[in-house]
Amino acid sequence: MDYKKFLYEQKKREKALKSKATKVVIKEIRFGPQTDEHDYEFKKKHAEKFLNDGAKLKAFVFFKGRSIVFKEQGQILLLRLAQDLEEFGKVEQMPQLEGKRMTMFITPKKK
Repeated sequence: MDYKKFLYEQKKREKALKSKATKVVIKEIRFGPQTDEHDYEFKKKHAEKFLNDGAKLKAFVFFKGRSIVFKEQGQILLLRLAQDLEEFGKVEQMPQLEGKRMTMFITPKKK
């Protein structure tokens, strides 16, 4: 009887701890290597909103077909995004090429 009560109390404590734990939300923004200025600004505005809401941001440039020759443009685009979002978050991982994707992570700043 006591053991069952102990198990019940333990499950109750674990459930309370789990409900208090913060869940990490990751939002993604996708660019092409030759993204236009207007599209960039539009996506940057969404990125600001995501960071203000407290979500992590995964920005990536997707290279299709032969566009992989524009690796430098993709990296410049991601670094420019990191510089523009400097007041909203900090870069957790610098741009890295993984297959046909160049990814970068930005975490929101604490308030």
